[in-house]
Amino acid sequence: MAHATLRLWRPVLAMVAVIVASNWLVQFPLNDWLTWGAFTYPVAFLVTDLTNRAVGPEAARRVVWIGFPVAVAVSLALAPWRIGVASGAAFLSAQLLDIAVFTRWRRQSWWKAPLIGSVVASVLDTAVFFAIAFAGTELDWLQLAAGDLAIKWAMAAVLLLPYRWMLPRLAAWVPGAGAR
Repeated sequence: MAHATLRLWRPVLAMVAVIVASNWLVQFPLNDWLTWGAFTYPVAFLVTDLTNRAVGPEAARRVVWIGFPVAVAVSLALAPWRIGVASGAAFLSAQLLDIAVFTRWRRQSWWKAPLIGSVVASVLDTAVFFAIAFAGTELDWLQLAAGDLAIKWAMAAVLLLPYRWMLPRLAAWVPGAGAR
C-alpha cells in the first residue's frame, strides 16, 4: 500500500498545486462573470482522469484523499477560510463523482470518459463551491458560478488535447502504470 501510494507522487503534487493555485486565483474576479480560478481548477479533473486511466479508480481516489488535506491546509493559509472550506467540500464531492463517471465510461471512445466525467462533476463542484464561498457576500455569486461553469465546460473540451497526448505516456505519470 505504501509503495503504491509513493508512486502516485506526481499526481498528488499536481493535484495540490492545482488546488492551491485555483483557491488563490478564485479571489480575483476577471469580470462580472469570471474569476481567474475558473481557468486553473479544471486541470484537477485532468489529474484525476489521467490517474484513473493509468492505475484505476482506487488510485485516483487515493490521489484525491491524499491531496485534499494538504491542499486545503495550504489554501486556508493563502485564502479566506470560506474559500478553503468551500474548496474542500466541492473538491471531494466533485472529484469522487468524476472518478465514478469516468469509470462508468472508461471502455468507450478515449475522449468520452474524461469529457463526460468533467462536465458532470463540474456542475456539482460549481454549485457546492460558490454556494459556500460566496453566498451572503456582496458578490453576485450566481453570475460568477454561471461564468465559472461555462469555462469549466470549455476547459473540459480543451483539456482533451493534453489528456490524449498523455495516454501513451502514462508510465511517466505513474511509474509502472499501464493504461487501464
